[in-house]
Amino acid sequence: MEERLWDYLDSSCSAEEKSFIDNLLATQEEWRMKYHELMEVHKLMLGSMELDQPSLRFSQNVMEEIAKYHIAPAAKSYINKKIIYGIGIFFLVMIVGFFIYGLGQINWSDTGGSNDLLSKYNVNKIDFSRFFNNTYTNVFMMVNVVMGLMLLDMYLGKKRKKLHEKEA
Repeated sequence: MEERLWDYLDSSCSAEEKSFIDNLLATQEEWRMKYHELMEVHKLMLGSMELDQPSLRFSQNVMEEIAKYHIAPAAKSYINKKIIYGIGIFFLVMIVGFFIYGLGQINWSDTGGSNDLLSKYNVNKIDFSRFFNNTYTNVFMMVNVVMGLMLLDMYLGKKRKKLHEKEA
């Protein structure tokens, strides 16, 4: 009821709804009482409330207060690149280690009779269940995939930014 009456007072309702509310105000005592109550509030809001004006130096005062505080430097200046490189090297070594372990699972002595690479080294007989059955291995691989996607996103974002700078 209040929401409809506020719309009516603000003249933001449709003509059909306005005529409907006029009809309710003429016939319903509850609607009429609420309308008069909201009308008084509306008049108080329009007439007696004056907005305070900020001082003429308000913007300058705010900017001076902000200038007093030390703003954190960009991330490039306080992140140690050696730590980032160390983490990257660790993950690279782990991936190479998993690759070497996978190659170690191939039976290199069974050459077969064909010169085809798949039949020569019998890649189909690799036991992947021993390699990917460990939960830690799965988590590690998932983290590597996410980090790789983040790296790709950063690389493409930089390329996109450079392209937009050239266009502007």
